[in-house]
Amino acid sequence: MTHTLLSFGHGYSARALARRLMPLGWTVIGTTRSADKADRLRAEGTEALVWPGDDLAPALDRATHILISAGPTEDGDPVLAAARDQIAAAAPHISWAGYLSTTGVYGDHEGDWVDEDTPLRPSTKRGALRVQAERDWRALASETGLPLHIFRLAGIYGPGRGPFEKVRQGTARRIIKEGQVFSRTHVDDIAQVLHASIDRPNPGAAYNVCDDDPAPPQDVIAHAAELLGLPIPEAVAFEDADMTAMARSFYAESKRVTNDRIKTDLGVRLIYPDYRAGLRALLAEETA
Repeated sequence: MTHTLLSFGHGYSARALARRLMPLGWTVIGTTRSADKADRLRAEGTEALVWPGDDLAPALDRATHILISAGPTEDGDPVLAAARDQIAAAAPHISWAGYLSTTGVYGDHEGDWVDEDTPLRPSTKRGALRVQAERDWRALASETGLPLHIFRLAGIYGPGRGPFEKVRQGTARRIIKEGQVFSRTHVDDIAQVLHASIDRPNPGAAYNVCDDDPAPPQDVIAHAAELLGLPIPEAVAFEDADMTAMARSFYAESKRVTNDRIKTDLGVRLIYPDYRAGLRALLAEETA
């Protein structure tokens, strides 16, 4: 059977999934808003659409699977806003649909553990928009039978998104906020989880995607410096740190996220079970 993934907002995580699927004979169609980005996607073997703009109908007709990575705005989910009726019409021939959400939907738990059954009580506007987007996608799935799966991603890192460059440049800081802890995930593990779900679909399921070792952010920066053999960056108290509003908002929430479900239900064995393994691999790739 020919498999075709239609990826809305074909960005960092979706491209990692495409790198797993295309060698297996999959066709990947990815949307982007930029003609320049579309050219780069085509160079990677993806059929690129500049959308909104290009006609989406032929791609939806061909799609057996869809992935939604585009983030919501105050006007709601942009994919639903532009293509809800088209996706609803295509739902009968879609075998799997994935929506990439965030662990920010759980809100602040002062460092305590959360799982997929934890009530969604976001403490940031960004998290609240994600909760509403999840509800809107679930509503469409309920109405149409779209086989929806929700993936709540922790902080994403990977090639091109690691701490090494800032450490090398001397611009990295260890922001210290007492009790602060984050969960994170390597992009290759996101791709692995999505692929496992495609192979074991369970419509309606939600999955946390994170590693085994929630950790204070300053520990990650310090370990990156140690791997590089460079001085550990200075510690700066959160209250005194010069940060953007977006960066500061990440510190509004502290929680540890469980990942048992991706292991028990999907059979996933993490490639990078903690940030130490992930950073070692990133550095090895950079210096290879």
